[in-house]
Amino acid sequence: MLRNLLLSPALRPFLLILMLLVLWDIVIRVFKIPPYLIPPPMQVVHQLIAEWPRLIAESWKTTLATLGGFGLTIVIGIPIAMVIAYSRVVESYVYPLLVFSQSIPKVAIAPLFVVWFGFGIFPKVISAFLLGFFPVVVSTVMGFKSVEPDMHDLARSMGATRLQTFFKISLPQALPAIFSGLKVSVTLAVVGAVVGEFVGSNSGIGYVLQVANGNFDLPLMFAALVVLSTIGVLLFVAVDLVERLMIPWHASQRHTQ
Repeated sequence: MLRNLLLSPALRPFLLILMLLVLWDIVIRVFKIPPYLIPPPMQVVHQLIAEWPRLIAESWKTTLATLGGFGLTIVIGIPIAMVIAYSRVVESYVYPLLVFSQSIPKVAIAPLFVVWFGFGIFPKVISAFLLGFFPVVVSTVMGFKSVEPDMHDLARSMGATRLQTFFKISLPQALPAIFSGLKVSVTLAVVGAVVGEFVGSNSGIGYVLQVANGNFDLPLMFAALVVLSTIGVLLFVAVDLVERLMIPWHASQRHTQ
């Protein structure tokens, strides 16, 4: 029974994290790595506990910016992807421009958002949106283009309208691809929010990382990274739960041991 509990799918990630922490500590002890290069795990844990109230307060600001950017990604990205998927003319104009835009480093243009929109939350939201936008568009376009033409022909032969065909055939078939893009997007949105905080902000996990880096406080840096990673994991899990609720019939939801 204990073996089954330890090997349960829910506990496997935590067991892997525990093994990595043990390996981390062993490597530091064996190679005698000084704390100013890589702090030992327990030192990071102590700093995480000591700075927990501050880290939680700052993480809310980063999470709000991430959710704002991710929300814009859904509201803007999915409709644009649908237009691209259903119009070859729009695709020929817009799609190459989207690909070109991804070659521009977001760190390079993030200072412009501070100049244009100030030091509030909006520049961080825009930065999160720009990083999460492209995966959603690409996945959504591929999802709608992957619908078999025979399904559309069958729907038309049965007298279905375009709207009925969209909601009964096209959208359900595209949802798995859409959610794949959303999963990638929500984690990139966290990165985008932190990029915005690096450039111009006095709050958020990105600001904490900057302060810790300036003070050479490596335990605080690692603790902030742990909190930042946790935010990304929780948002990913939230999107995954919504996916399970919306497409329980899809093959990806058939869990294997």
